Amino acid sequence: MVRPQPGDDGPVAAGAAPAKGPGASPAAPSARWAIGLLTQWATAHPWIDRAVVLVAACLTGLTVVGFTVLADWGTRVFVSLSTGTGWAAWLALAWTPVMTVLVVWWMRRFAPGALGSGIPQVVRAVESELPAPQRRWLVSPSLALHKVGLVSAGLLAGLSIGREGPTVQVGAGLMVGARRWLSASSRVDEHDLMVAGAAAGIAAAFNTPLGGIVFGLEQLTRRRGLQHSTLVIAVIVLAGLVAVAFFGNNSYFGRLRVQELSWSLLPAGLAVALASGLAGGLFARLMLRCAGHGDERWGRWRRDHPYRFAAACAFAVAVIGLVTGGQTAGAGYAPTRALLEGQAELPGIYTLLKFCATWLSAWTGVPGGVFAPSLAIGAGIGHDFAAAAGVPPQAAIPLIALGMVGFLAATTQTPITAFIIVMEMVSGHSMVLSLMACAMLAAGVSRLISPPMYNGLAAGLPVPEPSGPAANAPAAGSSSSAAVPPAAAATTAQAMDLGPADPSGRSPPRGM
Repeated sequence: MVRPQPGDDGPVAAGAAPAKGPGASPAAPSARWAIGLLTQWATAHPWIDRAVVLVAACLTGLTVVGFTVLADWGTRVFVSLSTGTGWAAWLALAWTPVMTVLVVWWMRRFAPGALGSGIPQVVRAVESELPAPQRRWLVSPSLALHKVGLVSAGLLAGLSIGREGPTVQVGAGLMVGARRWLSASSRVDEHDLMVAGAAAGIAAAFNTPLGGIVFGLEQLTRRRGLQHSTLVIAVIVLAGLVAVAFFGNNSYFGRLRVQELSWSLLPAGLAVALASGLAGGLFARLMLRCAGHGDERWGRWRRDHPYRFAAACAFAVAVIGLVTGGQTAGAGYAPTRALLEGQAELPGIYTLLKFCATWLSAWTGVPGGVFAPSLAIGAGIGHDFAAAAGVPPQAAIPLIALGMVGFLAATTQTPITAFIIVMEMVSGHSMVLSLMACAMLAAGVSRLISPPMYNGLAAGLPVPEPSGPAANAPAAGSSSSAAVPPAAAATTAQAMDLGPADPSGRSPPRGM
């Protein structure tokens, strides 16, 4: 008979619980180690999610940098083409329509959700009741890359469009793609990711971090407060830092010295605010009509012959560019910079021609924004009133800045965003109150003429119901690709009124 030794519990009956106590079971230390490891892993999950979001923010910043380089290259190539001597300058009359038709064809065939500036798509995508497959059709990493290439091609064509507005859709699409890498228990949802990406895109494009934050809160968010506001701000800061690392910590128009608005310029400043509000309201109303909100005659032509219509509008843009020596092509950065420096040599009707070129470019349906062209138009308004009042070029800089903020606020009807962006872009901290007052007045005048442009365009986006395999596709940022197959793109082109998927179909383009 074997006597039990001290510390020996003897045989354990089947199903009986093991004895407890110090040294009772040799497996106890391993169990405690496993529990501790699991606890640390559970605690680390939120930090891993944050790291994923921040890495996505860096990639968004890099994409915006690449977008900027590619868009600037397209603009320079067209400028060198249009400013040539002899027959080279006239070549733009054929180059612009042909390139525009190619861009419109590619967009309608492969990326119908990339049309227009992209801001209406993000405004629609942040609606909480929108199903995930439809949200993926509006914002996705694949669509963001299409947007970069198509906008750059539009600038290469010589259209009066900008890249700054499209970075909203690009940033939102790239950030929402990070959702697939987050843990299932992550509280960071698609709404916060899209707002953060869109705001980061604006901040990196204009080098205006405060403007990006305010734009996200004023235009995009559908909540009283973001669930993860600190993370959103971190995304904006990181994307902005990436852009600064490549382009330097300069304002959008370089280092300018904007004087205070003296009392002697008050009557002219008030006239600039009112004129900017009226012109911006008219532009917003025209943009809504371009998208099919009430223009049946031209809409029928555009619906029946979309490529002919795009070519005709592009030809008119090319003629305007030929008259102005290429000054109305592109975003208008160079003319605006020259106006702010008091060294502009522009035609007397530059402002009107830039207005018409931007409107016609938008009417073609190509992907492209109106943020930067709006700044150029507003700068022209301020310059024209300064010239009419006999103000010297250097003293006219405050009026030019007022025109920029006034027209941008009137067009977008986001006055707080407009005045912060312009203030940061021109280093106009001495004009804070003047810029704010002008933005508020111009936006108020614009509301008397037109409803909010981006909200109206977003409401007119007939987002298609997915059919076939797309109906069961996972949400944006899931493990499957976010790209829309060509066949599905053709179907959604019909649903979006982007025109027929085959020659017999009939449907107009929408949602500039």
